[in-house]
Amino acid sequence: MQLRINIPPLTRLFLALAIVISLVFQVARLELGATQGDPDFLALIPQWSLFYPWVYFTATYAEQNIITLLVASTTILFGGRYLERAWGSREFGKFVVLVTLLPNIVASFLYVLWFAITRGDEQAWATIQGSVALQGAFLVAFKQLVPEHTVTVLKGLIRIRVKHFPALFLAANTGSGIVFGTDTALVLAWLGFLISWIYLRFYKRQPELSSPATGGNDLRGDASETFAFVSFWPDAVQPAVATISDSLYNALVALHVCTPFSAEEIESCNEQATARGEGGLPSLLEAGSRRGGGGKREEAERRRALALKVLDQRLQAASTNRSTEQQEAAVPPPANPHPSPPRPPLTDALTENV
Repeated sequence: MQLRINIPPLTRLFLALAIVISLVFQVARLELGATQGDPDFLALIPQWSLFYPWVYFTATYAEQNIITLLVASTTILFGGRYLERAWGSREFGKFVVLVTLLPNIVASFLYVLWFAITRGDEQAWATIQGSVALQGAFLVAFKQLVPEHTVTVLKGLIRIRVKHFPALFLAANTGSGIVFGTDTALVLAWLGFLISWIYLRFYKRQPELSSPATGGNDLRGDASETFAFVSFWPDAVQPAVATISDSLYNALVALHVCTPFSAEEIESCNEQATARGEGGLPSLLEAGSRRGGGGKREEAERRRALALKVLDQRLQAASTNRSTEQQEAAVPPPANPHPSPPRPPLTDALTENV
């Protein structure tokens, strides 16, 4: 039976961009004989990037070889397929454009600054390209959505939770950058991680589970404890990371760059995180001819059940508070322990005066 992978529209578009731009990039280098130091029209070279501003976007999809192209295509296909369905095409497209442009722009500035300090030609003519920043951003998004989901490799021989993938990804690229000199991958990995986390943590709007029924507003960012910066790192280093991150956060709040989360926002985001954790991570492959739209209906029913569960809990809490207030109102006020003496009748008082 044929297995069909249903690809959402924007995921299909970004996948096509990665394949087409990478092929054109390779053909152009072969035909033109471009070498390091020559201006490139698809990859980002700090010395020339200002003259070709479109490379800040195309550099992410211009892969150097077939292996990196396969990795990028797999990331966009499976990661984009899940994220676009979870967020919707509009939010997914906004996220991808953000983590495509900003890491390349910041990386270009860092290499220009590096060249100004060291005067090394390698920094000025470094070729910044590839989907490393996009891969790191997708891992951060999965950490937000399904942190406790376990991925099994080699028939269960290796089991890794999704929440550990960003740290492993950063460790691998950092080690590779130091040992093998792949410094561009190191820089892009950290920029993709940081920019995506900042956006998802403080800026991205997400619908509240109870909003369809109660008309609640969307939540700003993700204030849940499971998505805090310290939660990305192993337990042994979390105290040191917390000290640094808290100091930096307090400084940004004092400068009015970040707005502190309210207690209500933290509680709502924790409920959201719990609901997402209960939902888990659905299969990325579906047999379209056999299952048809069953997978979509099951996912919709699961989300509806989670929303009703959270709504029921809130209604029960509100009902309990209301009954408590009614009981307090029904209790009569206590009698006055020092009653005033009764007044004499009005006729008696007139008689005495006469």
